[in-house]
Amino acid sequence: MAIDVEALYKKYGPMVLRRCRQLLRNEQAALDAMQDTFVKVLNKRQSLKLDAPSSLLYTIATNTCLNILRSHSRKPECQNDEILLSIAKTDDTVDKIWVKDLLNSIFQNEKVSTKTIAVMYYIDGMTLEEVARESGLSVSGVRKRLRTLRTRVKELKEVIL
Repeated sequence: MAIDVEALYKKYGPMVLRRCRQLLRNEQAALDAMQDTFVKVLNKRQSLKLDAPSSLLYTIATNTCLNILRSHSRKPECQNDEILLSIAKTDDTVDKIWVKDLLNSIFQNEKVSTKTIAVMYYIDGMTLEEVARESGLSVSGVRKRLRTLRTRVKELKEVIL
């Protein structure tokens, strides 16, 4: 059965736009990214599984924005941008690999929606109520998943240190 993209757009469009605005910090780019997100859903509507629509759209929007940011980093608009990008990219590769491994350890047995909840709460700064509304869970459900993640992080921290 095909997904009703129009209904998704009406219900989740504002959430997707907020995410795009936050990542891109440019209104026009955010609007374009939101459109791209729903075009991707439209193109794959026959094959997508829509068990958790907010998580799916949040993930697609995030990936779309990250791709836009990556493409801009490859094509700086002026020389000053090139200098700023080179400074921003001076992160240690070893640190990036370590962090990625740590995140994989934390999330390896978690649902995709738990990752989305963690990003909304810890990265985007949304309240528990906002996260619950966007994820379709209760506030206590969101709180429980975050508590489980904190416990896992604490356990991994003890192993590492």
